[in-house]
Amino acid sequence: MKNFQKAKKRISVSSGESVRIIRELQELSQNELARLANIPQSTISAIENGRVNLGIERAKSLARALRCHPAVLVFPGWDVENENAA
Repeated sequence: MKNFQKAKKRISVSSGESVRIIRELQELSQNELARLANIPQSTISAIENGRVNLGIERAKSLARALRCHPAVLVFPGWDVENENAA
C-alpha cells in the first residue's frame, strides 16, 4: 500500500460547474432538475454558466434534488487537509 500516492487535484471547479457535473452524472436535464428543486430552468442555466451566484437557499434546494450535501455545491474545491494544516 505504501506505493500509492494521493491523487492531486488537476482542475478547479466552480459552484456552477459542480451543479452541472452532478446533474449530468445523475442523467438529469436542466428541466428535470428545475422541477425537482422548484427553481426555474433559466436560473439553473445561469448558475451553471456563472451568470448567477448559487446562494445558500438555492444550494439547499439543489442539494435536496441532487441528493448531495449543500457544501459539495457551495465549496466544490474545498481541501480539508490543507485547511486543517493552516
